[in-house]
Amino acid sequence: MNQERVYQVLRGPHISEKSTIIADEANQVVFTVARDATKKEIKAAVEQLFEVKVRDVRVVNVNGKRKSFGRLQGRRPDWKKAYVALEAGEELDFIGGVE
Repeated sequence: MNQERVYQVLRGPHISEKSTIIADEANQVVFTVARDATKKEIKAAVEQLFEVKVRDVRVVNVNGKRKSFGRLQGRRPDWKKAYVALEAGEELDFIGGVE
């Protein structure tokens, strides 16, 4: 996979309360990914970019919410997120706390 596609597949980490609980308990990391990304592309991109071993990838298509702005009706865009399970002993830290 070329370097350009790696940066197109992974949009960024998805930081939420649920994702931090999953990271602690199940050694998984949650990413926001491109809508057309496949599981194989996500696995290759994470392994290449962060130099870790990936055990499993699960993807979820998230539907955008309908929002109203006064009299105007709008809709947020649909997006995709990936739950990436890392091999035992592997770790990925985005926050990088101060020691």
